[in-house]
Amino acid sequence: MFDTPEAKFAVTTVREAAQIARRVQKELVVEAIAKDDKSPVTVADFASQAVVAKRLSDAFPGEVLVGEESAASLRTEEGRATLEQVTHFVRHVFPDATTRDVCEWIDRGAVETPPPRYWTLDPVDGTKGFLRGDQYAVAFAQVSNGQVQVGALGCPELEEGNRPAKNGAGCVLLAVRGQGTVVQALDAEEGAGWTKITVSDHAAEVDARLLCSVEKAHTDTGGIGLLVKTLAITADPVPMDSQAKYAVLASGAGDVNLRLISPNMPDYREKVWDQAAGSIVVEEAGGRVTDLDGKPLDFSQGRTLAENRGVLATNGKLHDALLTGLKQIGA
Repeated sequence: MFDTPEAKFAVTTVREAAQIARRVQKELVVEAIAKDDKSPVTVADFASQAVVAKRLSDAFPGEVLVGEESAASLRTEEGRATLEQVTHFVRHVFPDATTRDVCEWIDRGAVETPPPRYWTLDPVDGTKGFLRGDQYAVAFAQVSNGQVQVGALGCPELEEGNRPAKNGAGCVLLAVRGQGTVVQALDAEEGAGWTKITVSDHAAEVDARLLCSVEKAHTDTGGIGLLVKTLAITADPVPMDSQAKYAVLASGAGDVNLRLISPNMPDYREKVWDQAAGSIVVEEAGGRVTDLDGKPLDFSQGRTLAENRGVLATNGKLHDALLTGLKQIGA
């Protein structure tokens, strides 16, 4: 179980990228916070994507990465200082890396039309969480013919997939299609055991624990409030940003994760890297993930889920009730 080359690669790569993010956070964030500077997360994003892209090309030559970042801004005069910082952190992994190498590696993720089989990466999901030392995640997945086959989440501020722990051991979650979802400490030694996780068995809407973004700009709070009222949900919501929400849902510490379409952006479509790893982590833990209309997520449409509208992830037992509630409120 979980011994395929793809699964092993996903885990080791996510571990490495998460450690890079931790290093950037430790060295740069404290000073930046005082200046309201968001550049550390930019450095972490670029450095993580560069390393993952290089690892992928070495391990699976010719395979495609669909990543969040492009090096275009780093090649400008304004981006030179950031590029130097990114290269500094990449050199902790590849000591001989040049700034040119780094830009080329990052741009391996700038594919507009991926083939049927590809990998997708969100190098640091959760900008504000990263900056304030709260939840963020490295999300990496392998897709084949529109369906995620392998997904790994690195959550440096989450232990055992369900317990926030600032500066704690962190965790990595791995899911392989048809084999379940497991969790392990982020810094676990090679050969350490994995723990299998499953979603909750809550079946009553009133008890549904909604995983809600801390950053209000990330969600349609009005729509979620109306849904809560419509379904008479009384359970306290679980505030959390990033794909760490998927980890918490998969481990049974939450029941529902919603991505409602904002009324201000009715044509918005989710990016593949924002949903791929998290969705299979939940599904293989026994949950269910669809769009707001109940359709399976289709990862064959390029860099976005162009054929899907929003996302609904649940423990499975609550899914139909949530879909009905969404229809009732016109979401």
